Amino acid sequence: MTAFTAKNIPLILCGIFYGVLCIFSIVTGQMYAQGKKELNPLELSDSFVQKLSEGDRLKAFARKMGWVTFAVGIVQGITSFALLKAGSGLLYGIAFGFNLFSIASVLVKLKGKINAFPLLKLAAYTAILVILLLKGTQTLFF
Repeated sequence: MTAFTAKNIPLILCGIFYGVLCIFSIVTGQMYAQGKKELNPLELSDSFVQKLSEGDRLKAFARKMGWVTFAVGIVQGITSFALLKAGSGLLYGIAFGFNLFSIASVLVKLKGKINAFPLLKLAAYTAILVILLLKGTQTLFF
């Protein structure tokens, strides 16, 4: 586990952030997959929602996205573990790689629609990326 020191607090907070996302994504993914929740239109571009405007197509897509969201939740949990465990180059690489994936995912979702929710996620992922870059630099060079 990452030692609880002032210098490691940013990394620990990043790990907690991904842990919370993990739980949220797993629960939300199950709800989508079981048809208990509709897709959040804030998460999709306007053009994509228009393509799926028929009720049955949107519901079928929501179920598929539920399983994708569930799988992303598992990877977020692994990322959280990697950030909290630290120390290993492999774990650091997993956290760094998934964070880049998260940034790319939000940028794709922003296409055609600008709103606060994806922008806040983008800001959080970018902050984590900066922390990971700084932590990696410290680990490699100091």
